[in-house]
Amino acid sequence: MDVEELRETARAWLAEHRADAPRDYGAILPPDLVDEGRAWQRELFAAGWAGIHWPVAHGGRGLTPEHTAAWTTECAIAEVPPWINMVGVVLAGGSILAFGTPDQQQTHLRGILEADQVWCQLFSEPGAGSDLASLSCRAERDGDDWVVTGQKVWCSNGRVADRGILLARTDPEAPRHAGISFFLADMHVAGVDVRPLRQMTGGSEFDEVFLDEVRLPGDALLGPLHGGWGVAMATLTNERGHIGSAGISLARRLDAIAAMDGAEGAVAKDRLAELVARGRALQAMGRRQGPVASVTASLAKLGVTELMFDAAVLEADLAGADTMLAGGAGARLLGAPGGRIAGGTTQVQKNIIGERLLGLPKG
Repeated sequence: MDVEELRETARAWLAEHRADAPRDYGAILPPDLVDEGRAWQRELFAAGWAGIHWPVAHGGRGLTPEHTAAWTTECAIAEVPPWINMVGVVLAGGSILAFGTPDQQQTHLRGILEADQVWCQLFSEPGAGSDLASLSCRAERDGDDWVVTGQKVWCSNGRVADRGILLARTDPEAPRHAGISFFLADMHVAGVDVRPLRQMTGGSEFDEVFLDEVRLPGDALLGPLHGGWGVAMATLTNERGHIGSAGISLARRLDAIAAMDGAEGAVAKDRLAELVARGRALQAMGRRQGPVASVTASLAKLGVTELMFDAAVLEADLAGADTMLAGGAGARLLGAPGGRIAGGTTQVQKNIIGERLLGLPKG
């Protein structure tokens, strides 16, 4: 099946089954929609829309990332989730496909596609956000097992997760990047304590996770011992390649920006025009990126994040005192800083762009 044929088939299927889908909640599965999310993922799997470019042996269709991109584009047009959550299908699944042993792939991949396993991300820490390599969560050998102790923060889907992708320090004497390993953690074992984080928006989209001598089996290690940094960087690049559902989501955002009320006067109109122009440039860059994530995804992530932050500030300025009311422009303004953290902070993106794209020396 070529890409255009799959696109047409997907469009027809979504038109028929769109009513079965939960609302398009984005990359993170809301805790109150976990049952609906599982049901939708299982319907996608049964119909052949889960793991489109994954090997047939693990429940996929053995097609290409271009086919998957066509599917996610059609889902964005139809305003339905393309999968249960990004952490499971894109991050955990992609990492296990790339670095997992045959046993790990057999244990997890089909379970991800069939929604038997919901995954969360256990990377950031209170003292290791922008500087992830400074993480202090540690994993120590105890016979055949690993014993993990530490705290994670800004965890996506922690309270509803069955499994988590975890970074922990396994060699405290090694250089920062060289002493980290990547684990597949069971979230239901003793010692895992998940607590919702209340945000300034009033919601609790993320969690903090406390790990108190959590025992993981030896085969929970994904990839090489002390080589978790390379696994994590491949994982995060894949995430940034999917953020925003490509051009469809950005186009909708630009339409909303262009339609802002109250842009009167030369200064306001100039600010509005500048935002739209930046958005059009990001759209053009996105078309050059293609369906496979790369380091240039950091440019898109940084560009979209800053665009939406500035758009929220402009909307609040135009709304004036009404911004202080619940909802509307005020809610969007309070939520805007989160975009500078989620999916890799703005500081991290600037470092990646400077070092890997521009060839600047490390700071």
